[in-house]
Amino acid sequence: MRVLFAGTPAVAVPSLNALIDAGFDVVAVLTRPDAPIGRKRVLTPSPVAARAAELGIEIIHAARVDADVTARIAAVRPDVAAIVAYGGLVPRVALDIPPHGWINLHFSLLPAWRGAAPVQRSVIAGDDITGAVTFQLEEGLDTGPVIGTLTEPVRPDDTSGTLLERLSHSGAVLLAQTLSAVGSGAASPRPQQGEVSLAPKLTIEDGRIDWSEPALAIGRRARGVTPEPGAWTTLDGQRLKLEPVVPRPEGPALVPGAVALDGRNVLVGTGSHPVQLTRVQPSGKKMMSAADWARGQASLESVVFE
Repeated sequence: MRVLFAGTPAVAVPSLNALIDAGFDVVAVLTRPDAPIGRKRVLTPSPVAARAAELGIEIIHAARVDADVTARIAAVRPDVAAIVAYGGLVPRVALDIPPHGWINLHFSLLPAWRGAAPVQRSVIAGDDITGAVTFQLEEGLDTGPVIGTLTEPVRPDDTSGTLLERLSHSGAVLLAQTLSAVGSGAASPRPQQGEVSLAPKLTIEDGRIDWSEPALAIGRRARGVTPEPGAWTTLDGQRLKLEPVVPRPEGPALVPGAVALDGRNVLVGTGSHPVQLTRVQPSGKKMMSAADWARGQASLESVVFE
């Protein structure tokens, strides 16, 4: 089959590779335009665009699927379109171009966590099991009928980054299998069933730690926002970035936000028991061990995170 592949971030690259390895004719890639990256804001192709260039596949750069982009999609005559984290809506006129429609790989067990940040929201919520599905794309937000499903346990130390990395590879296999089934007529789309939950895109504010919350919730939030947008707190009005924390139920009683040393470990009080900081990044500095940061403080007894 002739396949249009739509995707942008690194987690979509395994799916593109899987379709190529499975022998599909990927006739074009739709991805978002080059974006400024790093402190110098250098315009950089998306990971999917970079991989497509290596493979010699035609690239359609577009922040939105307008009339011009729709015409370019029609010109490559795809039999089906596969979409993985493209980052934009697909209007009805474009959805109708491929005879077999658009197949979306989504990293949750729909209808749970419809939206842009399903893995992050799943980790923050404390789900024990998540997964990925392939479904027929519609104009609604992740509402289409499901074709394929896989499940994946959420490990106690998973961040959204590590969990998404695993799902990107297992989901790539699922996507290739789904397109094969669609092409052979063996696919059996079924309506979504279950409770709907939403997963809107994370903002910087989603990474702010509220030390009055229980340690369990703080740990989940810190892992859920890692690597992006990142966990953080404030000290003396300055932002301090945090890597995931470790619960210390045996630790000393501390008021929420209070910082103390327990041997060589840096502990912070929460609404329940303390958590241990792993690495931190003060404003304008590099990430460092919490112990190194603590040694640079005049007195930890006066340190209380806001």
